[in-house]
Amino acid sequence: MSFGKHRFLSSVAATFAFAALVAAGPARAADIVDTAAAAGSFNTLVAAVKAADLVTTLKSPGPFTVFAPTDAAFKKLPKGTVENLLKPENKAQLVKVLTYHVVPGKVPSSAVIGKRLSATTVEGQKVHIDGRHGVRVNKAHVVKADVEADNGVIHVIDKVLIPR
Repeated sequence: MSFGKHRFLSSVAATFAFAALVAAGPARAADIVDTAAAAGSFNTLVAAVKAADLVTTLKSPGPFTVFAPTDAAFKKLPKGTVENLLKPENKAQLVKVLTYHVVPGKVPSSAVIGKRLSATTVEGQKVHIDGRHGVRVNKAHVVKADVEADNGVIHVIDKVLIPR
């Protein structure tokens, strides 16, 4: 194959690749559940959301702010706590714990930096947010902030929040 034919074929291939990207449209961000599942460090949280039948809610338009405990955060709970919460007979308690991690609306970290405030969770109780030295939610540290989803934002925390 001559150099000219190779360049022509490369140009045709590039044109088709570009046309496919244009036809596909802009990339759509994933919702909160899919974003958490894809991260790979929220397997316990995703399993709990499924057991609590909250998937549809967290895939809805929202927007939501989710304080998402990692798998390591769940491991800090007393032994047997997660297994107990995942039992069908404890579904109401599981829903209470999970919805205590969700605030209606989209609250980026920039809205709390340098401030102390509280926010009412979907569960109904308030969480206390301290953004004066890093960001803390109750006694949990936000270890990664502002993970964007198409229906809100996720802030990764190092402890599971337990409602009263």
